[in-house]
Amino acid sequence: MSTLFGDHMVLQQDSKLPVWGWADPGETVTVTLGKSTAKAVAGADGKWRVNLPQVPASSTPLTLTVAGKNTLQFEDVLVGDVWICSGQSNMEYGIGGISREEILDPEIRVFHVTKSAALTPVEETKFVPPEIGLDTLSGHWQKTLRAGSWGGFSAVGYLFAKNVHAFTGKPVGMIGSYWGGTPAQAWTSLSGLEKEPALANYIKGLQDMKPEQKAKFPVVWADYVAAMKKWDKEAREPFDVQMKAWNVAAEKAKAAGEPEPPKPQMAYPRPANPGNVGTTTSLFNGMINPLIPYAIKGVVWYQGESNAWSGAEYGILFPNMIRDWREKWGQGDFPFLFVQVAGYGVPPTDPTRGKWALLREGQSKALALPNTGMATAIDIGDEKDIHPKNKFPLGERLGLLAKQIAYGQQAIVASGPTYDSMKVEGGKIRVTFKNTGTGLVIGVPPAMPGAQPASVPTALTGFEIAGADQKWVGAQAIIEGNSVVVSSTEVQAPVAVRYCWADYPPCSLYNKEGLPASPFRTDDWK
Repeated sequence: MSTLFGDHMVLQQDSKLPVWGWADPGETVTVTLGKSTAKAVAGADGKWRVNLPQVPASSTPLTLTVAGKNTLQFEDVLVGDVWICSGQSNMEYGIGGISREEILDPEIRVFHVTKSAALTPVEETKFVPPEIGLDTLSGHWQKTLRAGSWGGFSAVGYLFAKNVHAFTGKPVGMIGSYWGGTPAQAWTSLSGLEKEPALANYIKGLQDMKPEQKAKFPVVWADYVAAMKKWDKEAREPFDVQMKAWNVAAEKAKAAGEPEPPKPQMAYPRPANPGNVGTTTSLFNGMINPLIPYAIKGVVWYQGESNAWSGAEYGILFPNMIRDWREKWGQGDFPFLFVQVAGYGVPPTDPTRGKWALLREGQSKALALPNTGMATAIDIGDEKDIHPKNKFPLGERLGLLAKQIAYGQQAIVASGPTYDSMKVEGGKIRVTFKNTGTGLVIGVPPAMPGAQPASVPTALTGFEIAGADQKWVGAQAIIEGNSVVVSSTEVQAPVAVRYCWADYPPCSLYNKEGLPASPFRTDDWK
């Protein structure tokens, strides 16, 4: 069976439960979970699948039994909600990097998908034994976390799980499938990309791959780590010893006026670092396809930095990826919650720039799809670190979105202020917002646990205004009810407003619930 099925796993409550695997062709397989039983006959290719009927949430451990010519039993199985957390390095950043907490709540279980990239879809994720020495144990369900700078399960994923478990009181399973430095096109299937003509360049890129490029696939990161450990022990370490001895012998020979002895040779070359993990479709094939059709509640996503070169394209690519995953799972429009990338880079000096601002705008395009939610992180970035350590607010903000979108608490405030409309009033522009909660306020970012919060500024920051000449200047902004009035003495006839439109802008607009306003612009200028 797939390694997704194992001791300590969490199965999705109140949903049909696909269970699948491989057997001899024609072999009858019986699957039992509690009082639920289903049978299947393996096809000519050896594949079989059953759909167990819906099972309610259970904190009492169950046993999943799969019986054919042999019998497999999986113990300590809980039933609750299963979420996938995916993306690049800010999702990968481990809980060990920000917290010494190592023991999971017994009702929170995690599964880390082994890093793997392939040019064609693979059917299962590889189990990696602990002796390989990865920062995060891969390919099986776990009830504990490991510490380390990047070690342990995703900080964002785990903190989200804690928030979900706190308000549902039911088991939570998190499946982590992420890889730092990877673009969204790598996480999208070939058939998904083919549905969008604007993304045809990626299809062509695959078609134009040279044989030597294709030969580098598949890539399994654990295999590379294992090969490096073997090389260290068998080649590098002996070579280092031999070189030290040679250096001594060479110095003696030189002093005696004799020729140097022959230099030692390494037993074999260092394993090549596998590249091209960001190749189009490769991570969908290696790290998402093996998860389908495992029943899930939804997805939490944190990615975009590797697509910052084209925010406009991301506004097409990202929604297309969401539709692709939903189609492949066949579970309808399951909740898809994502993080709008945090502030990072040099503080602005020219308000007309904003590569990351365009990316954030591209990310927000996905909100046009049903059951999507965006957690704004503009206020918790770090100008010098693309991996801001304060992930705690993201667990809370994504948890609020889950409450509203996945768990039906429609009346709660789950988002910060978002742009609604603007109206020119003489030499000023009045901007109105949605998601204002109980009111707009000047605020500051939440501090890391144990740290002192920043001082609240005396005036709103981050607003810019421009006239028809499209020249942006910093603006005065004043809160009036659920709107903000923006003006500048330098712009007598304003036509457009921007807020937090930069890589690392100063931002201070919040609602009273403590959620930050999302960056926006009212113009469509280049």
